[in-house]
Amino acid sequence: MIDFFIHRPIFASAIAIIMTLAGGICYFLLPISQFPDVTPPQIVVAANYPGASAQVVADTVTTPLEQQINGVPGMLYMTSTSSNDGSSRIIISFEVGYPIDAAALDVQNRVSQAASSLPALVNQTGVTIAKQIPNFTVLVSLDSPDNSVDFASVSNYAYLQILDPLKRLPGVGDVQLFGERRYSMRVWLDPDRMANLGITAVDVQNVIAEQNIQVAGGKIGQSPAPAGTPFEMQINALGRLSDPAQFGDIVLRADQTTGATTRLRDVARIELGALLYSSSVTFNGKESVVLAVFQAPGSNALDLQSRVQAKMDELSQRFPAGIAYHMFYDTTRFVSAAMTDVVFTLLEALVLVVAVVFIFLQSLRTTIIPTIAIPVSLIATLVVMYLFGFSLNMLSLLGMVLAIGLVVDDAIVVVENVERQLEAGLPPLAATRKAMQEVTGPIIATTAVLLAVFVPVAFIPGVAGSLYNQFALTVAISVAFSAFNSLTLSPALSAAFLRYRGESRFALFRWFNTGFHALSHGYARSIARLVRWRWGLFALFLLAIGSTYALWQRTPSTFLPVEDQGYFFVVIQLPDGASLERTETVARRSEEILRGTAGVDFVGSVVGFNFLSFAAQSNSAVQFAVLKPWDERPPEQGASALREAVQPQLLQIPDALVLAFDPPSIQGLGATGGFEFQVEDLAGRSAEALNDATQALIAEARKQPEINPYQLFSTFSTSSPQFDYDLDRDKAKLLGLSLPDIFNTLQIYFGSLYVNDFNLFGRTFRVTLQADQGARASATDLSRLYVRNTRGEMVPLNTLGSFRPTVGPETITHYNNYPSALINGAAAPGFSSSQAVAAMERVARTTLPRDYTFEWTGITYQEIRAGSIAALVFALALVFCFLILAAQYESWSMPFMVLLSVPLALLGALSALWLRGMQIDVYSQIGFVMLVGLAAKNAILIVEFARRRREEGLDVVAAAAEAARLRLRPILMTAFAFILGVLPLMYARGAGAASRQSIGTTVFGGMLVATVLTLIFVPVFYAVIEQWREGLSSKPVGQRREPEAAE
Repeated sequence: MIDFFIHRPIFASAIAIIMTLAGGICYFLLPISQFPDVTPPQIVVAANYPGASAQVVADTVTTPLEQQINGVPGMLYMTSTSSNDGSSRIIISFEVGYPIDAAALDVQNRVSQAASSLPALVNQTGVTIAKQIPNFTVLVSLDSPDNSVDFASVSNYAYLQILDPLKRLPGVGDVQLFGERRYSMRVWLDPDRMANLGITAVDVQNVIAEQNIQVAGGKIGQSPAPAGTPFEMQINALGRLSDPAQFGDIVLRADQTTGATTRLRDVARIELGALLYSSSVTFNGKESVVLAVFQAPGSNALDLQSRVQAKMDELSQRFPAGIAYHMFYDTTRFVSAAMTDVVFTLLEALVLVVAVVFIFLQSLRTTIIPTIAIPVSLIATLVVMYLFGFSLNMLSLLGMVLAIGLVVDDAIVVVENVERQLEAGLPPLAATRKAMQEVTGPIIATTAVLLAVFVPVAFIPGVAGSLYNQFALTVAISVAFSAFNSLTLSPALSAAFLRYRGESRFALFRWFNTGFHALSHGYARSIARLVRWRWGLFALFLLAIGSTYALWQRTPSTFLPVEDQGYFFVVIQLPDGASLERTETVARRSEEILRGTAGVDFVGSVVGFNFLSFAAQSNSAVQFAVLKPWDERPPEQGASALREAVQPQLLQIPDALVLAFDPPSIQGLGATGGFEFQVEDLAGRSAEALNDATQALIAEARKQPEINPYQLFSTFSTSSPQFDYDLDRDKAKLLGLSLPDIFNTLQIYFGSLYVNDFNLFGRTFRVTLQADQGARASATDLSRLYVRNTRGEMVPLNTLGSFRPTVGPETITHYNNYPSALINGAAAPGFSSSQAVAAMERVARTTLPRDYTFEWTGITYQEIRAGSIAALVFALALVFCFLILAAQYESWSMPFMVLLSVPLALLGALSALWLRGMQIDVYSQIGFVMLVGLAAKNAILIVEFARRRREEGLDVVAAAAEAARLRLRPILMTAFAFILGVLPLMYARGAGAASRQSIGTTVFGGMLVATVLTLIFVPVFYAVIEQWREGLSSKPVGQRREPEAAE
């Protein structure tokens, strides 16, 4: 077949052009993303019980829903938060790759089964089910720069004109408003006037429900109608009210004797107010409303951001004067910058590889043949990537960067061997045929080994498997195309264009060639001496293996490196029960510090929101410190460096705990960087007991050197000041009172009550009852509240019970149905996440009481799962590599000779990581797997040629020396092409630099050491093992011939 292409260069070129054109088309069809689809699909179930405490929400809403949802097919784990604002939020995480639509349908069915167990008010407000990644993808703020538009109007403009268009965009899981003041008809009750007039809060509720009602009026003349009826006319019953004046005219009581009436405005202040006043948002110090855009699982974040940007640009054309928007938080900014940097890295690697090839081949005509293999192989790879549903992401592009040094290898081997035959005096066609007879076997062998290494890796499940998948297959596909090109295009072009060049005309090249000729012959002569020193070499090899193991044990590990994503978080926590006003004061101080920090571009704050539990809390806030673009910041202003620099100042803020965090490495796996640790109460004891166990664990864990004490904390607390209303139920019944009326009165006055709806601007808004602010400011206001008994008497609530001060949780969290407390933390400087995880587990086992346990969640859960997978991946790579070699050579000893080079590569990789102070992560683990194939590839070139020379009759040692001499040039050429090709990865800067440095350092060190030591150990081990094998089989030894004679 190869002869066919040698004689048909146009045919071979046409195939390469077709492959390139098809790949070019697929380039524009491939989506772009940071990672493959690695985030576990997540379903969010949300409900609201207005006025209920966290405990009531947990008992009556969250627990019934959890009991039904638990065990839904594909579920990994489930977390829930029940809050004092009446909200319930359950997040169900599924296995990576589980169909999200099927998951949503299963959850929907289970929620429907729980509906009958939920309070009527919860069913009235609705239980929502959303397919979304529970992390913000984009935050859009809306404000009035010149203050010409009041904030309520700005907020409602966002709700009426922006929210729904954004929700309709493809890829959007949900859009939520923060700091909003959505309209509500607020009926602010005056309990003193009501008591004087003998009117109760329940009376007002019932009257509004009765008089604010929409009914169908029917038609005049509707069929069947009398003959001759000329028209049908609609009757509009104007039952639903629409403005404060109409609500104020509602008749609460009418005296039929005197005609006197008591109207709603006589006992209440009615205004078009806001539904919620529990949070506030600022952007660079200015009050704003924020639209938080959540990504739908399986969608592309970059596409989502571009759609949101385009839609906001479109909508902004219709903004009223005085309103503007800012997209101040954009997680895809990092992705775009990182992808751009990777493309530049790819181009830099391409230039370096071509330069190395030219130095060794010393001819533009010769250099262009292996150079052509690079774009053809890489661009053709895009076709298969498109067919497999891949994306252009960090992993696949890093695979292409590393593949540059691989796809050129086979073409280099072909061209170098053809030139060697031309130097021997053969004409081009004959030289190409003879060269291909010698190198076809090694090319197929090395390709098979690389495919054996990478293809099995692609089918590992889970998040780690998804990360390996696209990298592994991208490299495997490009290597396969490279092998195809080296067996078709490269020999065709070699036969057509290569000619014997004679000695180079450039003195520099002549000196290089003379020196290399002397080096190769000296190297060949040294092999015989090294064989005699085999036991010394064997001892050195064992020392190398021992050193590799020692470095493996000493090098810290993590799941993913911490990247400079262009922003960091600040979480603010005040004492339990602190008012929104106090939290806003602390947030302003923190914002001043952040905005005064060099490298920070702008700051957004959401006050009254617990970012870690995603619940409304008056004593919590979160801030987003968005940094200047990467090219505008020096290296010392990286995100982590700025976070560490600003942390001491934030800790000086009085009356609050203010902590800065890196963002999560993968959006959707945790709220912040670091680890997430769940303490679980298996026996269902009190929240106070859970809090005590959690705080004891945190106190002990802060003493561990592996854990950063300043970033270890939990927002779970049971110290929130509360009141228990101790109702004397016997007394209430003796006085003829209705218990539901008593509790509804409490809810209406101190909480709020959603009665029904009204229409405004073509939308439906809520009518809300609540006591005016002066009537619910202290516990003594209980004496101003009355209920009516069956005899029509007004009974004050303070005669039926009293408020008893107590403390309790602001939020109640569950993990996999158990009461739990989330602990957030991070490794101390100089320690890895794996060491911090081990320290937390060690402390938990000795500190937690009986019937308490712990589980990991978020990114740490995936890191622990991936720990065992890494060893499996490496073992699979070795096993498949061994089996492929054994099958190809029909020998069990040959694969051992080849794979003995693998520990040498690992020694180099681990040494490089250790010297640079880096950790073992997913990227370096991918590099380890890649080194199995790379190290084996160089060894195969030596062993294959030695085997051929042995079959031709050379002595074992002479065959090994001859093979080493002949293969030295292509091995060094391909090795240095690869090594220099990864230099841009080693010294990467900007967005995504940590991942590029990790994999670049790993393969650089591994390939450098493996190349040097393989050239020493592999020929010697081949000779020793082959002598031992032939001795066992009594095979006659061929005639000895000195390596220098074989030119």
